[in-house]
Amino acid sequence: MRATFVLLHRWAGLTTALFLFITGLTGAVISWDHELDEWLNGHLLDATTPITAEHQPQPVMQLIEQVEQRHPTMQVLYTSLTSEPGHSYSFYVAPRLNPDTNKPYDADFNQVFVDPVSGDELGTREWGAVWPISTETFVSFLYKLHYSLHLPEMWGINEWGVWLLGIIAMIWTLDCFFGIVLTFPKTKTQRGENASQKTRNWFSNWFKRFGIRWNGGSYKLNFDLHQAVSLWTWGLLLIVAFTAFSLNLYREVFFPALSAISDVTPTPYDERPYVELHEVKPPQLSMQQAIDIASERAEQLGWEEPANAVFYARQFGFYDIKLYHPEDDHGTAGAGHKELFVDAYSGEILGKRIPWQGTVADLFVQAQFPLHSGRILGLPGRILISFMGLVVAMLSVTGVIIWWRKRKARVASQRKQQQKQQSEAAYS
Repeated sequence: MRATFVLLHRWAGLTTALFLFITGLTGAVISWDHELDEWLNGHLLDATTPITAEHQPQPVMQLIEQVEQRHPTMQVLYTSLTSEPGHSYSFYVAPRLNPDTNKPYDADFNQVFVDPVSGDELGTREWGAVWPISTETFVSFLYKLHYSLHLPEMWGINEWGVWLLGIIAMIWTLDCFFGIVLTFPKTKTQRGENASQKTRNWFSNWFKRFGIRWNGGSYKLNFDLHQAVSLWTWGLLLIVAFTAFSLNLYREVFFPALSAISDVTPTPYDERPYVELHEVKPPQLSMQQAIDIASERAEQLGWEEPANAVFYARQFGFYDIKLYHPEDDHGTAGAGHKELFVDAYSGEILGKRIPWQGTVADLFVQAQFPLHSGRILGLPGRILISFMGLVVAMLSVTGVIIWWRKRKARVASQRKQQQKQQSEAAYS
């Protein structure tokens, strides 16, 4: 049985090593994506016009109109409804349908940054651009690399990288169990040893695996770093691996599987069909009308949080209104904000989402991103996840080194055995 686990751990590790090295390093960096983006791109994110009694921020819908007038082939799909003091508005935009080709217009950007007071455009960029990498695209390049590897669209499908890393995460999750089994000491019964002594000896031998022989030479140090650090962080490794799988294969595997065994409250994203852009009908409600409807319903529900962001999910046919106070960026423990979903044609409220409320399965679903990002613990959690990214990269390297040295030793042993056999045959 142990030999089987050795093979499973070896090949699972070799299969995932390169991918985990990349995602580990990028994960360590993108834990600080907002801070890095602000540091690198003040020319886009910092407002240039000071707020005075005479110069106040313009209404956000007015700014949206200006953006769409400047870029008539683009449509604003997402925006915050308030900007942070001293910061610009960031509008997420996407191409409209070109009636001549029945395809989206070509575009080389998907974000537009606007000064909230003057309305001046501070710049544009493509979030997640592959090339060229610049200070403007560096953080989003790493972010997208982390979960999709930037694999290109093939056969009309652009999710290949997301699916691939989801499968890698599934293998990694299983490998967490293969690896810990291999740290268990072999059971040896000493003469005259009773069950209690046998248990104590087993745990004593296992706890030795948690130590690192710093002066034992490079091979022992590499092996101990791989084994001991894995043991110390095993629970966190399992959480990061499983949540990576659940996030990357949410619609394809995780949500259907969880729904089959428990009660998961679906959102309109789960219930409504995704349609191609050429099949999208113009909405009957404007963004502002959808916001007003959501605000009225929120008041009826007794919610204190104002509408503070809106996303037009045009290929699902509804508006997603997020309600939160401006200072509450990521919501309670990183689980996002309260949401109301408004039908873009009828104005009907399609559903609501309240962080950390619902069935047990709902809470489990909501916990996936906060656990994976560490935001469930706030700043300490982000520091921990950044550290875990470095741990994952280190384990990938040390694991490959262990395999390579053992393979090198096996090859040398086989060659020596062959030479011995040839020598014996020559003398016989």
